[in-house]
Amino acid sequence: MNFLSAFVTFENLHEVRRLCHWGPVIALSVIAVCSSMAILDSIIWYWPLDTTGGSINFIMLINWTVLILYNYFNAMFVGPGYIPLGWKPENQQDYQYLQFCRVCQGYKAPRSHHCRKCNRCVMKMDHHCPWINNCCGHQNHAYFTSFLLLAPLGCSHAAIIFIMTMYTQLYERISFGWSTVKIDMSAVRRFQPLMPFSVPAFAATLFALGLALGTTIAVGMLFFIQMKVILRNKTSIEAWIEEKAKDRIQYYQTEEEFIFPYDLGSRWQNFKQVFTWSGTPKGDGIEWPVHPKCHQHTLTIEQLKQKADKRVRSQVQYRAVEDYNGACCPLSKGVHTFFRTPCTEEPRIPLSKGDTILATRGTKWWMYGDKVLREEQMKAGERIRGWFPRRCVEKCHYDTAASDTTSEKKLN
Repeated sequence: MNFLSAFVTFENLHEVRRLCHWGPVIALSVIAVCSSMAILDSIIWYWPLDTTGGSINFIMLINWTVLILYNYFNAMFVGPGYIPLGWKPENQQDYQYLQFCRVCQGYKAPRSHHCRKCNRCVMKMDHHCPWINNCCGHQNHAYFTSFLLLAPLGCSHAAIIFIMTMYTQLYERISFGWSTVKIDMSAVRRFQPLMPFSVPAFAATLFALGLALGTTIAVGMLFFIQMKVILRNKTSIEAWIEEKAKDRIQYYQTEEEFIFPYDLGSRWQNFKQVFTWSGTPKGDGIEWPVHPKCHQHTLTIEQLKQKADKRVRSQVQYRAVEDYNGACCPLSKGVHTFFRTPCTEEPRIPLSKGDTILATRGTKWWMYGDKVLREEQMKAGERIRGWFPRRCVEKCHYDTAASDTTSEKKLN
């Protein structure tokens, strides 16, 4: 039990249910297929007990599998770290700089964001990852990024094993006309494989090779994206906030200068904020080291400005003209709507004729926004937002100036 506790930390026993999701099922299936096929093909290609090279190859393969699973399960079960429910800053004057979360009934600490999937405010939230069925944030960012590094390395090793196994087993059976392609396999051929390399084995190896190469490319790209933001001590969300800050300043032609507060000026210092020898990241997830020209609430103040600007510039009022039951892929709303459904886990909202929606973004066939609720629902803190088909709504014609005035009053 002590070994299991050291191997992976469970915040609560119910966290095991995170495995019951399509993301972990697919991810663990890919790991299982690639690892098991690589082990079997290693035995066929390079028997590990009779040569030094075979032993090193086999040990490295097992090592990749253990490290990948260790970081994967820690990223899933250690979790990102959550802001305590009902959290408030010690200084009451700081309330004005922070957003209030109605779900958690507390203020959002700097760098935290509310995740609708986890239903909690997450410390230094980067994104909600379906492959681990959890958020990537403060406490598990290093584990998640290590998994993104190790998975392509392990799959690359497995891909080499698959290619060499097929080459050595088919070299003397089929002539491909490769008269110039010669690989010295004398050390390997001295030992007969314990398992026959049949047609099903060839098909399984070819399938595993496709999985390994696809994983190497896809996960490798994700690793470079993560390292790009880590070396700047940002998250993916904060990178987007910074871009919107530049857009806001340019739009209003203000003379203010936005400096990202958490970039410490050195990539090595930024790197050490996430990766430590102990595996525990620096900080408590609430207070952070900042740039000399900034303070703890520089980013949260910018977020409040962007939120106000979004209400003024972006929200457009629409009225539902067709009923919509909230289906992910509604065939009754047209072929394009069916096939162009947003590839996201964000919810769909049912609509009835006459409903009013404040749309904030959209695609050609879908829109995203907040449904305007009754007064008693708003007082109860209820909020309904999500995607809906564009063909189900039409734009309302109303006085824009009056709407802007109303939005400004709500902010004050």
